Amino acid sequence: MDEIVKSPHKPENITLLETIAVNLPGMIFQVLQQQDDSVLILYVSSGCENLYELEPEAIQKDFRVLYKLIHPQDIKTFTESITFCTTNITHWHWEGRIITPSGKLKWIQATSQPELQESGDLLWNGLVMDITDRKQAQEKLLESEARYQAILDAIPDLMFRISRDSEYLDLKSEGANVILSREEIVGKHVQELLPSDVAAISLEAIAKTLDSGTLQTCEYQLPTPLGLKDYEARLVVSGQDEVVAIVRDITERKQAEVALQNLAQKFAKAFSCSPDSITISTLQEGRFIEVNDSFVKLSGYERDEAIGKTSFELNLWIHDRARQNLLQELQTTGVARNLEFEFRQKSGKIITTLLSAEIIDLDGLPSLLAVHHDITERKQVEAQLRLSAERDRLLAETLVRIRSSLKLEEILQTTVTEVRQFLQADRVFICLNNTKLGARTLAESVDPKYPSVSGWSTNDEAYLQELRNLLKNNVVGVVEDITHVALSPKVKAHFQKFQTRATLSVPIMLGNELFGALIANQCSGPRHWQPIEIDLLQQMSEQVAIAIHQSQIYQKLAELNTNLEHQVQERTAQLQQKMQEVEELHRVKDVVLHTVAHDLRTSVMGNLMVLKNLLNQGVGQGSRGAGNREAGEQGAGSKGENKKLPLSPQPPAPRSLSAAEVCPSASSQSPIPVSRSIIERMIQGNDRQLTMINSLLEINSCEKQGIDIKPEPVDFNTLLGATFTQLEPILTQNQATLKNLVPADLPLVMADATRLQKVLSHLVTHSLQNNPPGLNFILSASVEGKMIRTQIQDDGVVMSKLECDRLFDLHVRDPQDCCSTSIGLKTYLCRKVIKAHGGEIGVISNRKRGLTFWFTLPLATSVTNRP
Repeated sequence: MDEIVKSPHKPENITLLETIAVNLPGMIFQVLQQQDDSVLILYVSSGCENLYELEPEAIQKDFRVLYKLIHPQDIKTFTESITFCTTNITHWHWEGRIITPSGKLKWIQATSQPELQESGDLLWNGLVMDITDRKQAQEKLLESEARYQAILDAIPDLMFRISRDSEYLDLKSEGANVILSREEIVGKHVQELLPSDVAAISLEAIAKTLDSGTLQTCEYQLPTPLGLKDYEARLVVSGQDEVVAIVRDITERKQAEVALQNLAQKFAKAFSCSPDSITISTLQEGRFIEVNDSFVKLSGYERDEAIGKTSFELNLWIHDRARQNLLQELQTTGVARNLEFEFRQKSGKIITTLLSAEIIDLDGLPSLLAVHHDITERKQVEAQLRLSAERDRLLAETLVRIRSSLKLEEILQTTVTEVRQFLQADRVFICLNNTKLGARTLAESVDPKYPSVSGWSTNDEAYLQELRNLLKNNVVGVVEDITHVALSPKVKAHFQKFQTRATLSVPIMLGNELFGALIANQCSGPRHWQPIEIDLLQQMSEQVAIAIHQSQIYQKLAELNTNLEHQVQERTAQLQQKMQEVEELHRVKDVVLHTVAHDLRTSVMGNLMVLKNLLNQGVGQGSRGAGNREAGEQGAGSKGENKKLPLSPQPPAPRSLSAAEVCPSASSQSPIPVSRSIIERMIQGNDRQLTMINSLLEINSCEKQGIDIKPEPVDFNTLLGATFTQLEPILTQNQATLKNLVPADLPLVMADATRLQKVLSHLVTHSLQNNPPGLNFILSASVEGKMIRTQIQDDGVVMSKLECDRLFDLHVRDPQDCCSTSIGLKTYLCRKVIKAHGGEIGVISNRKRGLTFWFTLPLATSVTNRP
């Protein structure tokens, strides 16, 4: 060392430090820290030049220059470390960064062991070394570890470190679906955590990995809460007698493989079992690689004949450029769908198919997958349908023309014209067969190039019989070439005369009689008659027969029509006379009814006036004996009448009246005593007869003119109150009670109040008349939809269902008296009135006792809202 700081406290071992400093890569220093905190630099080695880029003298002159070189972020840690060592007199160690005067960043490490002197000063002997290379290596290592840790963390697989004896040493489970915790796995053995079969696979893989030193792979399945899962484990050697196992969930991959395998199986089945022809051929040449059974059936070539050959070698294409056009379509759109092509079978037959094709990669070889759907029959059917549609259209139009006219000549001419147009035949005509007139042509349509048969006729019976034999038993006569058919000389001469080479004839039958024939001729040459042409002629002959029959009927109808008009006129006059007679009878009936009713009403009302005056004059008179006698007679007379209750008030003191009192003209004769009860019953009878007469007149008016009602909105509670106020005397007289349960808030009803009061009175009176005193009524009402339903329930006698059903009919016997001859006029009128209101009425016989009359009336709102 060139410079040694001169100090009175210079240590004796400076020479030793110098010797050591020469051999060290860093800087050796010796510093004395005095009690007054002053610092003396006792020694600084020359290593400071490389370390700090400073001369020893500069440091000895002002040691604070070293502080200025410390990195600003490390000054705090430096100061804290010095303070701690000074206070505790402990070993000092500090690592930090400095920035040299040239701007270099260096890492340094400073160490020292402070020694407390007898004077109380601290002597610092230390070493400062450059550790930049080590720090940079550490940083690179940390960066590398961080990268590998990031990569490791990003891997979703589960990783284990496993020893040779199958113990789990460590694991990485972040991002993996692990059920057990780390503590439950580490330290355990494979056999403890895995099923026996999976554990056996794992142990075998661990052993192979450690013995061979190569990567080992195994697959297995484990049950999990989410179901059975597939896993793949990759094992590599990671240390002495230990492996790293990377476990990956391959469930989705396995499922995809199974799906792909199933798809391949389905494709194979679809390929072999498809009803359509499927072929796989090279794209360039069209050489068949594979064909299915349907191709063999469709083409006629066996698999061995087709595979390895091109479609051109098998002569399948009708048009050589057809395949080139198909390839252009595939190059343009990538796929071909339902393109129509014609192909040639092995037999030479031409078929039509719908071709769908797609380019596929078959083990690196561009290939063409083609599906052929045979539509030959469909095309034939379509052509046949088009021809049939044309035939049906022509037939329909012809039939319209035929049936639009009832003139026979026009019908026949229209037929032959339209048929020749459809058949494109040279001649079509209709021939008549008649036993008296022979055979003759009725209508014809012919090509002008050929002779006409119009006006032809013959009476040659032998010739006619031969022609009839051609149509024997309604059989169609088909001759495609007359030169190939055995015919009589007369028939041949006929055909030659009219240049006929082929003929088609169908009979026209009227019932079982042969009317004639519809005949088509081909004169230009032989002709094959198609089934559809034969069918057209047959249908036309049937329709012509119908039209001829209708024409004949029309002629007969025209003849009958004249006679019928005369008959209708005569019958109309007779009916008018009968109607006048019926109207006269109705007028007579009304006159008789009103006349008889007037006379009966006058007689009955006169009897009532006399009887009531007589009864009133006899009130309070008579002896006690007469009263007792009358009471006895009344008791005897009322024994069988306990069901018929009087509706008029009972007299206070009954007595017997003499014949003179009953009839003044009989005063000269011996008096005949008459009891009051007899007079009362006579009054009741006359009242009943008067009521019946009035009811008959009202019913007659209803039947002729209907019920005339004047409905208006009515408060139902008010109406019921007024009705039962009127009925109060009769209820009291018959010791009857009425319990009103009708709600006070019922809506208004549409009703004719006067007629409705009569209905209520009739229903209550009916129950009172047919029950003993003491009857109890319950009145109730409720709203049901747009109607009010009213019920009148009593606790009297019951009726059978038949009696209930017939109670409101016009002719029904009294339910309580089988010998009664009265008719239910009032109940019949009740039904008429309720029906006129738009409601219903009925009666229900209760199970234990009593009846329930009910009827319905429309609400006022439902009527006013009605359109």
